[in-house]
Amino acid sequence: MASTIKVDNVQNTPGTNIINKCVVTTTIGAGAGETINVCAATVNLGRSGGTVNLTCGATQSGFGRTGTVNWDTASIKTAGFTAVSGNGYFVNTTSGGVTATLPTSPSAGDIVGLKDYAQTFDSNALTIGRGGSAINGGSVQDPTVTTEGATVMLVYVDGTKGWIPTQDDTSALSGASDFLIATGGTPSQCGDYEIRTFTGPGTFCVSSIGAVAPNNSVDYQVVAGGGSGGSKPGTSNNDGGGGGGGYRESPGTATGSYTVSPLGTSPAAAITVTASPYAIVVGGGGAGVGPCTATNSGNTSSFSTIASAGGGRGGYCGCPTGGVGGVGGSGGGARGGGALNTAGGAGNTPPVTPPQGQPGGTSPPGYPDQGGGGGGGATGAGANATPSMTAAGGGRGGTGATSCITGSPVARSGGGGTGCGGASPCGSGTAGNRTGPSANAADNRGGGSGGTLSSGCSGNGGSGIVIIRYKFQ
Repeated sequence: MASTIKVDNVQNTPGTNIINKCVVTTTIGAGAGETINVCAATVNLGRSGGTVNLTCGATQSGFGRTGTVNWDTASIKTAGFTAVSGNGYFVNTTSGGVTATLPTSPSAGDIVGLKDYAQTFDSNALTIGRGGSAINGGSVQDPTVTTEGATVMLVYVDGTKGWIPTQDDTSALSGASDFLIATGGTPSQCGDYEIRTFTGPGTFCVSSIGAVAPNNSVDYQVVAGGGSGGSKPGTSNNDGGGGGGGYRESPGTATGSYTVSPLGTSPAAAITVTASPYAIVVGGGGAGVGPCTATNSGNTSSFSTIASAGGGRGGYCGCPTGGVGGVGGSGGGARGGGALNTAGGAGNTPPVTPPQGQPGGTSPPGYPDQGGGGGGGATGAGANATPSMTAAGGGRGGTGATSCITGSPVARSGGGGTGCGGASPCGSGTAGNRTGPSANAADNRGGGSGGTLSSGCSGNGGSGIVIIRYKFQ
C-alpha cells in the first residue's frame, strides 16, 4: 500500500516556504537566488489539456527555438522601439511611420517578427533599423516595408548576410544592396564588374540602384552602323569607302579604370542611372548596292543621352552629287575619277565633343581609273586618293578606336578602303572591311565597307554595338 504525506507548506531550515499551497495555486521555490533541480530521465510539466506558463518577465534557456516568435499582444507599437529576439510585434502606423530597430548584438538563430497591425504600411511605412548589422547583405541603408498587411520574419544568420527575411509579404525587402541590379543584353563579368553587351535592340533594365552612390554610374561604348562603300558600273573609276559608324565612350574611370580609346576623354563622362528601363538602339550597317546605285549610310545607335550617328556612305558614280562622300559619324570617301575634285564626307555629324568620327578622303580630278577616297574612321581621316593611270591611287580607310571595356582590346568604327591596283583592295582602317572592296564589313564592329574595284557591287557596312559596364559586387 502506497504511503501519503499531506501538508500545506514545506519550509527550509530558516523557515521560508519552498512549497506553498494557496487555494488552487502551488508555488515551488523560495524566491530570488534559489535554484530548483529536478533530476530524472523524464520530467513532465503540466497535464494533458493543461497549460504551462512562463511568468511575465521571466526568461528561458535550453529549450531551443522552433522558428517562431512569441507575439506581443499586450503592447501594440505606435512609436519607434528596439526589438528583442524571440518576440513578434504588431506595429500600428496609422498616425505615422514607425522604426523597429533590430537587436544590436545578435547571435545566430535570433528571430524577430513584425506585422502590420492596421493595414497601413502602404501609407505610413515601417522602417527596419539594422541595429548595426546587415539585412540580406546590405549594410548601408535601413529598408522600409510599404506593403499593406505585411508580415516580416527575420532570422540572424551570420556576419555576412546578417538578418535574412524567412517570410515576408514584400519580396523586395532588403537592406539595400551597395550595388545596382540590372538585366538586359548578354551579360559577362570582368572582376567586380558586370558587362552588358547589346548586338541588337533591347532594354537595359535597372531594377534597383545601389545604396552607395558612385556604384550607380555606368561606363558605356555606343557604336553606330558603318556606311556602305560606293559601287561602279565596270572597271573605270573606283568608288569611295564607307565611313565608320559614330563612336562614343565614357572615360572608363567609374568602373575599374580600364584602357579606353582616345575618344574616352573629357568632357565625356559616365552616366548615372536610376531604377528605370533604358531603351537600347543598335544601328545596322548601310546596305551594299549594285553597280552605279546610290549607296547607304549606316544607322544610329543610342543609350540614354548618348547617340552615335551612322557612318557616311561612300561616293559612287552617280552625277553630279553621287560622287561626294556622305556625312555621318565618320564621313564616306569620295568617288574616284572624273574631271572635278570630289570631296569626302564630313565626320562628327552631328557634332559632339569629343568628336565621334573623322572625315572621308577626297579624290582629285584625274584619269578615269583613278582610285576613290577612303572612308573616315573614329580616330583617323580616310586617306585621299592620288592621280593615277590605274586604280593604284585609292585611299586607305581611316583608323578606328580600340577599347578594353569588355576586359580585352577590341577595335571598332574603322573606315572602308578603296581599290589600289590589280585585284586587291587598298585596305581599310582598323575594324573596317579588310577582305576586299566588295565584301561585307564585320558585324557589330561599326566599320565601313570598301569601295568597289572590279565587281561593280559594294558590301554592307558593319552593324553597331552598345556595351554597358558597372560594378556589381
